[in-house]
Amino acid sequence: INKILIKNGILAPALYKESYKKHNIEIQDFGDETIFKLLSKKKNNRFDYFKKIIKLLNRIQLIRYTKVRNFKKKFYVIPKYEKKILIKEANLFCDWYIKKKLSKNKRKKFSKEFKKIIKILTHELKLKNNIFVHRDFHVSNLMLVKNQIGVIDSQDALIGNKAYDLASLIDDVRFKTSKSLKQKIYNLYINKQKKLESSKFKNDFEILS
Repeated sequence: INKILIKNGILAPALYKESYKKHNIEIQDFGDETIFKLLSKKKNNRFDYFKKIIKLLNRIQLIRYTKVRNFKKKFYVIPKYEKKILIKEANLFCDWYIKKKLSKNKRKKFSKEFKKIIKILTHELKLKNNIFVHRDFHVSNLMLVKNQIGVIDSQDALIGNKAYDLASLIDDVRFKTSKSLKQKIYNLYINKQKKLESSKFKNDFEILS
């Protein structure tokens, strides 16, 4: 995935050396200055950084070159973000969280209802699966590298819904932001888009969030 990002002009860790058969690879180190750390210290100019991040996201979403030869000399094509994958991921909520919070009897009832709702919501998505989706696009996975923003943790990228990465960025539960800042970032993204069906996008953004 990094190779694909780099070929498309996105700053991602380069591969230096690989001994894949011996279970190790050596990649570029972007240091430890995440945008999360930066924004936690600089609260006054947060929106300035989000402007740069939205610009980066727009460039990522223009990626059309999605096939690459990996270091095993095989072609890798980024898979589609099928609805069954989305449903499976959402249902992890029942496995990871609910069992810590509800008794066994309540858990069974809750899980059944939850999974039903998720299935309905997923089938309400309107946009096509035709955009590069990082799938973990938030300020902890964005790094400041010589005044540029680099992207890490990209291994789960898929070709999916245009609203997904924006939802990850704006509604990131690990990084608290005000409703007004969330709205400003959302509006900034929308205003930069051409030929966007805003009602469909808003629908999908809310479901995916």
